[in-house]
Parts: sequence; structure tokens; C-alpha cells
Amino acid sequence: MSVYDERRDELDRYEFMMGVARGRLAMTLDLLTDSLVLVGQHGVYCQSSRQPGKPAMDIQMIWKGISDAKELVASVMEELKKAKENPGKD
Repeated sequence: MSVYDERRDELDRYEFMMGVARGRLAMTLDLLTDSLVLVGQHGVYCQSSRQPGKPAMDIQMIWKGISDAKELVASVMEELKKAKENPGKD
């Protein structure tokens, strides 16, 4: 099932509040945040044998990738907001 079907109500709410592009990006941030929570929970149980107290290396890499993606999406949302507030300026 598509994300557009599974999360239609949430997506409609975000799109209504922020517009289609920013609303979809906001929904993407929510999905990435949920994924980070799950990865963090998994990291508690999947500890590194080389670095006690830290998650396994694959968990650390997944966490970093999702965190970086969130940062990029947030920056795009900010750029879209600025463009909407200051039309004609690039």
C-alpha cells in the first residue's frame, strides 16, 4: 500500500497547513523521525563488540544516514519557506 493511502489524513493535514511540497517534506521528516526511534531502540539491544556501550556499526551508519537525510529535508523546507516569503529573490 502506498504512503499516500496509508497516511492520507496526516498528509492532507500537513499539505493544508504548509502547501503540497512543504507538507510532504514535513511528513517525510515525521517518517524519518519514527525510523530513528526504531533504529535507536534496536541499537540498545545490538551492541558493538569493539566499542562497548555503543550500537553496532551498521546501526550507527543507519542512524547517521537517516539523521543526515532529516537535515537535508529540513533545509529544503526552510528554502521553500524563504522563497514563499520573498518571491523573486533567489
